[in-house]
Amino acid sequence: MDKMLNIKGNLVSLDTPVVMGILNVTPDSFYAASRQRGEADIERRIETILSEGGAWIDVGGYSSRPDAEDVSPEEEMRRLEPALRLLRDRYPEVPVSLDTFRAEVARWGVEEYGVALINDISGGELDEAMFRTVAGLRVPYLLMHMRGTPRTMQRHTDYADLMEEVMLYFARKVRELRLLGVNDIILDPGFGFSKTLEQNYRLMHHLEEFAVFELPLLVGVSRKSMIYRLLDATPEESLNGTTVLNTFALLHGADILRVHDVRQAVEAVRIVRQLKTEA
Repeated sequence: MDKMLNIKGNLVSLDTPVVMGILNVTPDSFYAASRQRGEADIERRIETILSEGGAWIDVGGYSSRPDAEDVSPEEEMRRLEPALRLLRDRYPEVPVSLDTFRAEVARWGVEEYGVALINDISGGELDEAMFRTVAGLRVPYLLMHMRGTPRTMQRHTDYADLMEEVMLYFARKVRELRLLGVNDIILDPGFGFSKTLEQNYRLMHHLEEFAVFELPLLVGVSRKSMIYRLLDATPEESLNGTTVLNTFALLHGADILRVHDVRQAVEAVRIVRQLKTEA
């Protein structure tokens, strides 16, 4: 089944998986090389994402790494503003995803800067106004699975049955969103969020089960600890492992890859697509 999304009034097919490039405007992202400082750095990063084949750009101003410090909504918006303004003014054709769990930041991004999608790591759990806000804004919503907050999430990894709990979580959340009139929902299993290393690989092993929802599926494993801890490496040494997992994800149902390294992800999409063509 060809999955579609309504992005700013245009129906976008996910028949070919989409690569979403990460644009971090946080000073403390877990992957130091992804931090952008100043307008020149931001524009350079945007140009790199687009020249390497990225279709969407995901902008975040609040670090979601484990034990991340909390920042105010005002500080989050202050960090985001230069990137969102640049994207709105110079790259208006590029769909921008705003990585925030705050309804007021989501509304500000859509209304002031034309943000096309909201990427909420908390699934509405950290701001009870988020679902109603997204419904009113009429933008696609990326629904991720997480327990707790970025600061506490790794204390919440006690699942009786990981897959059962994640699937029930999505079923409940999707129903809530549908009742509010949200038509465009993307699922993100939340690799690295409230999950141990072993649980992350169990989730990946069962990735095909999310097809039951008949919704677009986003996978974000780029340079995460599930790779570098397994390999006794660092985020900087985790590109190869990222590509391996992205390829596995594409073969098992991923429609969107959220990545730091765009060219390598685009190449994985092309190779997997050719493999499926020859099957």
